[in-house]
Amino acid sequence: MKLLQGIRVLDFGRFIAGPYCGALLADHGADVIRIERREGGEDRYMPPVMPSGEGGMFVQLNRGKRCLTLDIAHPRGREIIHRLVRISDVVIVNLPPPTLAKLGLDYDTLSAINPRIVVAAGTGFGSTGPWSDRAGFDSVGQAMSGAMYMTGQPDAPARAHANYVDFSTAMSLAWGTLAALWAREKTGRGQLVQASLLRSALVHTNGVLIEQALLQKDRVPQGNRGYTTAPVDLFRTQNGWLTVQSVGQVMFDRWTEVVGRTDLKADPRFATDTLRGDHSAEISGIMSDWCAQRTLEQVMAALDAARIPCAPVLTPQEALEHPQIVGSGLLRDMDF
Repeated sequence: MKLLQGIRVLDFGRFIAGPYCGALLADHGADVIRIERREGGEDRYMPPVMPSGEGGMFVQLNRGKRCLTLDIAHPRGREIIHRLVRISDVVIVNLPPPTLAKLGLDYDTLSAINPRIVVAAGTGFGSTGPWSDRAGFDSVGQAMSGAMYMTGQPDAPARAHANYVDFSTAMSLAWGTLAALWAREKTGRGQLVQASLLRSALVHTNGVLIEQALLQKDRVPQGNRGYTTAPVDLFRTQNGWLTVQSVGQVMFDRWTEVVGRTDLKADPRFATDTLRGDHSAEISGIMSDWCAQRTLEQVMAALDAARIPCAPVLTPQEALEHPQIVGSGLLRDMDF
């Protein structure tokens, strides 16, 4: 028996944060019903990969769900929603609070219908503050948290292609929903669970923000190099790129042996992680020169033997074919 067997979820979520929360609950046995407008939501077709035009992300985020199309702004649609809420346990929404109130999907309205209902509400900016009624996407969180600025070059901020803000917001919503369902067993009442893209993004950059608040470092972007240790960077070999991340004195000492520069162990500029971060450009230069004379396989073998974390930079096709990804069973072929 799965953890959430017998739990019914109404998923009004769109795009990523809401739907992925629903997918996680479905993975644990919940009966999740995706509710979208009659012609299908715009997120159904991003990016189109199926003969029907449905998107790969739609397939990923709505696995294990049933689907119901409904005009939630129509009186008859509202009546159907109210009937479903009475026999459900969780409602997932990710729209600004004023929009939820207008549609009757806010917690006050839904809890009046069913006091045991748990509402998992994702927003762009949260329920308070001057921007609380604005819409948001993943890149908004990246931009406002400092991550986009720090990821790029001094004259060119860069957005991470992976929607990590959306997915981490969904995970927070799912975790909060589980806690609310557990609390309901004790109190008999549901509650409002809230997460926002901005809050999630700020979690990811919190260490940088704490440093800035306390020390005013005013760090500037420096590409792929690390700030507080080295070598941390991307390096080009004769036949491909890899990422390397070394942390701590022991690992740094092993790295100097790999690249044949044991003299660096006694260099006072590299005596601590912090100092190595301050001089990361020089360390990356040494590593770049060493990698340029070798193949990716040679570099990977040497670093792995020294127990220094590294990995090849893969294209999407290479990711699908990599022995570790294939052998782990993380991705499975399915018939549609």
